[in-house]
Amino acid sequence: MKNFSISLYAFHLHHTLTDAPSEVVADANLLWENLAKLGENCFPFHGLKDLRSKLICYQNGKYDTKREQGRQTEWLTDSGSVDLGSLATTEGFKINANLQPFLLNDTYAADLTIFPESPNISIDVPQLQYFQTTQLLPSNIQASLGQILWIYGEVDPNENCDALADKFAVALVAGTNLNPVRINHEEIFGSLLFEYQANEPNELDNHTKQCQICIVINNIQSPTIQLAEKAYDWLLNLLCSHHKILSIYHQARQRYKEARALYSYLEKNIQEFNNLISKTETQIYDLQKLLSEIPQNSLDYTRCLQDLQTHYTAINTNITNYRTCLEKITAINSGDSPKSWENFLDKDCKKLQEQIQTDINYLSPAQDLFGQMVDTIRGLVETEQAERDRSLENTIQILGIGFGGGAIASGVFTTHIDKINLPLVQKHPLYASLTLSIIATLVFIVLGWLITKRK
Repeated sequence: MKNFSISLYAFHLHHTLTDAPSEVVADANLLWENLAKLGENCFPFHGLKDLRSKLICYQNGKYDTKREQGRQTEWLTDSGSVDLGSLATTEGFKINANLQPFLLNDTYAADLTIFPESPNISIDVPQLQYFQTTQLLPSNIQASLGQILWIYGEVDPNENCDALADKFAVALVAGTNLNPVRINHEEIFGSLLFEYQANEPNELDNHTKQCQICIVINNIQSPTIQLAEKAYDWLLNLLCSHHKILSIYHQARQRYKEARALYSYLEKNIQEFNNLISKTETQIYDLQKLLSEIPQNSLDYTRCLQDLQTHYTAINTNITNYRTCLEKITAINSGDSPKSWENFLDKDCKKLQEQIQTDINYLSPAQDLFGQMVDTIRGLVETEQAERDRSLENTIQILGIGFGGGAIASGVFTTHIDKINLPLVQKHPLYASLTLSIIATLVFIVLGWLITKRK
């Protein structure tokens, strides 16, 4: 391939809806840190090594986002793209690199492009080693929203482009456990477009671990570069929206799984509650224990549902952005665009929207059930506690009447015991007085019980 270039487009979350205007996510600077590490280790472009000094989100080598706030441009530099310098190869030519860093609303976007010093230098698989493509894979870049490797090259009309694209796709991930699979073969800006997907075997459901590869081969001298430059902003935002849609959906599925676990917990609590109230004598301790656990789980469940609703809104917004970008690219491309991109919008996005809405509809009724269960248990606990308090109050009244009346009777018996003209009493006046006092106390206890029962 001549006029060869390879671009890494990486997208990393900057902040979320829950972050304050001056706050960012915990690892917001991870993309820039990993790019700088490439410069410090295996990719010694001097500009990449000193990347922190060129970005406005770093002050004196430390990550600081103050200058980002209120900025009218998406650029993260004061002077546009960053020339990273050049590296010599053992074949006598140099490779150059530049970086275009952006902040697209809530997302950091990096365009790292590497190319030979002259467009006339032919690049084949053996020369690909100088571009250190395995260092640009997701495991090293760790972009939280995903990334894509984009190759462009020009060949003669008689070149077997299918075989060439497959050969380059395999060479890009050589030495890794990734296996690129072609998923689309179309056209863009007058050139052939080959799309590949290379997934981590153990991370098939995590799109951030997947390596997406686009190989564009110009075999008829189409003005592809000029059209791509004209559509650059729209193309970058379309790729960003694409990765955000997939990322949002992945997050939504994670929250759905968490909500399902809480839903299952609720069902078990309902069964436990039914078992408790079916007992002849419900233990208030068991109800209080149940009541202490449910509110936290109810709050967690509500947050899961709220996050799903937020994800639904976010995915709709990004689908709208994707549609706008695709329309602009189509207009620049003389009314044509890759069919797979249109299918993603018309079919895949619709399916993702419907799935999240279905999850919300499925989980929403249980939100009220959590609240109703808490109210029911709280009412039973309060009723049971009131009954116990009332019983204790009655017991205290009965014992008060009994012991009070017994004490009075005991005083009377002690004072007048000598007037009881019975031989047994006269012989044992102390025991007789005690016995009569006990009998009187029991009588008053019975009297107190009758009075409280009548109340």
